[in-house]
Formats: sequence, C-alpha cells, structure tokens
Amino acid sequence: SAELCLLPALAALLPPLPGPGGPGPAEVGLGALPGEVRAAVRALVGDLDSLFTALGLREETFAVGALSRVIAAELANYVPARNRRRIATNKASVIFVDRTLDLAGAVGHHGDNLAEKILSVLPKLPGHKTDVMVNMVELTALQTTDETCSIIAPGCLAQPNDPAAKALWESFMNLKQKEAVMEARRHLVEAASRENLPIKMSMGRVTPEQLSSYIQLFRNNLKALENHCGLLQLVLATVQTLKHPQTSKWDNFLAFERLLLQTIGESEMPSVLNQLLPMIKSYNERTKDDYACEDFFVLLIYIYSVVGEIKCGKELDIAEEKVKKALIKAICDEPEPSPLLQKIT
Repeated sequence: SAELCLLPALAALLPPLPGPGGPGPAEVGLGALPGEVRAAVRALVGDLDSLFTALGLREETFAVGALSRVIAAELANYVPARNRRRIATNKASVIFVDRTLDLAGAVGHHGDNLAEKILSVLPKLPGHKTDVMVNMVELTALQTTDETCSIIAPGCLAQPNDPAAKALWESFMNLKQKEAVMEARRHLVEAASRENLPIKMSMGRVTPEQLSSYIQLFRNNLKALENHCGLLQLVLATVQTLKHPQTSKWDNFLAFERLLLQTIGESEMPSVLNQLLPMIKSYNERTKDDYACEDFFVLLIYIYSVVGEIKCGKELDIAEEKVKKALIKAICDEPEPSPLLQKIT
C-alpha cells in the first residue's frame, strides 16, 4: 500500500534469541552473529541503500534492539551509502526495531482489521510470504466440495492493475472490519450496476452469504468477470475469511488474552499456567472450538511476552512441567502434524 512496503526476501531475518552462554545484547557485533545472519544483514543493508538511492534520501538512523544496532552501524559505515548521503537532497529518519521486542503484538488478536485476518487465515500463495490463495471455484460452473481443487488457478490479493481493487485493499488495511466489509459490498454493487447486472441493494449488516449472492451475478457474464476480476478476488477473499473456522476462534483468542491480562495483574505466573492446563487437549478429545497445539504456542508466546519479569521458584517449575507434558502428549497424538509442528519437532 502507499504507507507500507514489505521485504519478503528477508522474512526469515530474526534477531538471535539470547540462550544460555550466548552473547549478551551489549556484546553483539556483526562478527558475533552466525554466518547466515551476517549474510542476511549485509543483503538488507545493500537493499536499503538501493531503495534510499532511488528515493534520493539522506537518512538519520535510530535503532531499538541489539540486531537493529548492528544493522544501523553497518548502514552508517557502508561505503556506497556514505557517498549517497553526500549528494542526496531529501532527508529522512529511519528507525530499526528488533522484531522480537514486540512478539506480543505479532501473536496477539487485538486488531479489528480485515487485512490482518485475511493474511492470517487463508493459505499462503506458493512461493510468497505476503500473499494468499483465494479459491476461485465459486466463479465457475465447476462446483466441487474439494477444497484443494487445483484445476482452477487461485486468486490473490495483489491487484496492481485494478483501481477499484487497490482502493478496496486500502480500506481493508485502514478501516475497522465492519466498515471494510461494507466497502466490499459497495464496490460490488457499483461494479454490478455498471455491468447492468440485476443487483438488489440491501441495507443493514453485511453477511458473507449476501456477498456470495452478489458474486454469483458475475458468474455467467464473461465480460463482467474480466472487467472486475481483481475486485472479485478481494471480495472472495473476504467471504472465505469470514466463513473460516479460524476467524471464529479469533474472538476466543481475544477473550482469553484479555482474561490473561487481568489474571497476570492479580496473580503469579504459575496460576496463569494452571488456568491454561485443562484447555490443552489431545486430538481425540478436541472439538472444533478447542485450541490446537499451534494455538497454545501462540498463547504461551503471548503470556511470556506480556508478563515481564518472571519470579522463578519451585511452584513455577511444577506448573511449567505440567504444561510441557500436556503439550508433548498433544503433539504426539496428532495424526497428521501440521508443517509448523513438524518443523518444531
């Protein structure tokens, strides 16, 4: 979007977590980092310099976190960057922030944002870090219940050649979910009216079923499909996200996170973990509303990120051990572990 540029090639660049006997934050220089991290830092510095050259920028750099300080220092000492700063006409402030300093933000569910939900619940487009697969079967005469139907190429979110779709995507990123869904309906109605499709405008709450019924109007009209293909992909992404089981879980996550914040304020970490324990269920005991193993990793990262200083002691050791045992049992009982669980184990 106009305000956000992602660098997916560097998606794997994460600050090394301080382990036992590892370098402390103060000691980390580029030389102390593992080889692949050093290479990624140099690649990032080169990419940023190219970007700043294209924009004619002379930057003033700030850093928050150990790895960010390394990157800022590398950029400051990078010879091509020094030459660029001498002749650049535009000024900019650049702030680097370590991603691990805001893990609570990355795993929390506080955002009422449709773009975030679409990117979280729909499957990733193969080979992409920042785009998703949108199932396009609904726009065809081929009606199949097979979700992995690969005869029809998936749609995606990037629609650079469709002004209406670009405007709608901005709404998904910048508006609250309810307003964004209403924008999706408005764009659909306008597109259908332009194509003289028999659309009945309805007021009130927008439902995924209503959006689906509007999409169906385009199905047998090839010209209309071609003219509004980008817009239809974004609205289909909305429908599939709103109907996705993970979206209903989103509210459960939010409620549990709020409860945790209250509990953490009133009691110690062991009692928080003991609250979590009965919710960890094996595959055979789970219903569709229960949390899966990955969900517990997300919740645990959230808990340990927001709690601050943790008082060590026997009570905490016992509580942590129980949670570990329950998680290990749940992971071992998974009939088909997800790619993430396979990676972790």
